Amino acid sequence: MVTAMANTRRRTHPVLTAMVDFHTHILPGIDDGSRGVEESLQMLRAMPEVSHVVATPHFYASENTPERFLRRRGAAWARLREQLDAAAPDIRLGAEVFYFEGICRSNELSALCIEGTNVLLLEMPFDNWSSRAFNDLLELGHRADIQIVLAHAERYDIFYHRRDWQHIADSPILIQCNAAFFLHLRTRHRALRRLEDGYIHLLGSDCHGIERRAPVLGEAAQVIRKHLGDNALRDVDRLALQLLDGRGTE
Repeated sequence: MVTAMANTRRRTHPVLTAMVDFHTHILPGIDDGSRGVEESLQMLRAMPEVSHVVATPHFYASENTPERFLRRRGAAWARLREQLDAAAPDIRLGAEVFYFEGICRSNELSALCIEGTNVLLLEMPFDNWSSRAFNDLLELGHRADIQIVLAHAERYDIFYHRRDWQHIADSPILIQCNAAFFLHLRTRHRALRRLEDGYIHLLGSDCHGIERRAPVLGEAAQVIRKHLGDNALRDVDRLALQLLDGRGTE
């Protein structure tokens, strides 16, 4: 069996930087992302600039136990892995964990972290957060055993409220934003400013299919390079690689 890491070393197309897609739904048939192995392969072929992919299927505590989720994730990964070729990126398994009541008291979160790390991709509710949810997020952010990454932060209203957001910005929580944030004309300027000001730490396509929310991280990277230069993208990918290597934020 050829490992995903070995696949990365034998890529046949050029990669300008070790670009990391930190948020994807490429595993087949496990959530509302890829509907099958062939679509997963098409999605991977559509991201030639990307060297590392974090597979983050949705985890809802109301629908799955961690044990059941991990079994399903493992089965989906096995189906995809056997079809990977030498051009495939390095794929790491993780989860997009939706906030649930009592999450701060859960002892099972480490099982849902990106493999080989203590990094947990956390999705918060899209409506107004309760004070409890907000405080839970901050409490999670200060846990010594877990590094919280807040998924697609641009989708939360609080991201644009400087006073409340400052509490998150001052915490150890890392912020992931989606590629589309940099591609839409009405949000591009705001996205670039947020990245330049240090409020965005990680990038992801949050791709769900080859047509439905397609992999467009490479297009976002071009926008970032054009307006902020190569260093802005290198800084993001350097941090992503540190996290995937288990080195934390150093």
